[in-house]
Amino acid sequence: MVYNVNIEGNIKHTVNEEDYMRVITGSARGALLESPPGMNTRPTGEKVKEAVFSAIQFRIQDASVLDLFAGSGQLGIEALSRGARQAVFVDSCRQSAAVIRRNLQRTGFIGKSEIFCRDALSFLKSRQTPFDIVFADPPYDGELLIPVLENVKLNDSAAVICEYRVRQPLPSAIGSLALIKTRKYGTTGIAFYGLVPEMRKEDEQDSCLSGEF
Repeated sequence: MVYNVNIEGNIKHTVNEEDYMRVITGSARGALLESPPGMNTRPTGEKVKEAVFSAIQFRIQDASVLDLFAGSGQLGIEALSRGARQAVFVDSCRQSAAVIRRNLQRTGFIGKSEIFCRDALSFLKSRQTPFDIVFADPPYDGELLIPVLENVKLNDSAAVICEYRVRQPLPSAIGSLALIKTRKYGTTGIAFYGLVPEMRKEDEQDSCLSGEF
């Protein structure tokens, strides 16, 4: 199926539905999202995305969200569509940053967002603001996941959701974070990290350790 999609202002671009992803639900439900060209990005599959948001559905409302290695920005945009207060998108690729901006304009969330075209680790080391939800989807062929976990800054009851290759070993604890649970979808794994008990307020500890995301 072919659509005429608003890209910027009144400019329209004709695209095939198969070339785009969709926002699953919320205020932007059904909106088509552009994906960066080429093979350097790895869009999160719809089945995996649905599972992630089902797991964190009660954490999204009014949350501050960080989408690292954002690609198309689909995870942060899905969170905004479901009621997140704001989202920050980080990707070192200029093409990806441009795609994120167009997707935010298309969905109407540009006013709730910041976009940074820079290295994820340098961003984390320079940004002092903590987040409620962090999505991290680093390249499978790199070694960026652990440095990201070591440097991310979180609010109480925050969740870090990481996509990884299933054969990749994961630390059960790193810095202030503990691995709560993992889920596997073919060769793709999703890991959920939260703050270890001593880093949380006393009344938040039980919900963290129960694994209920």
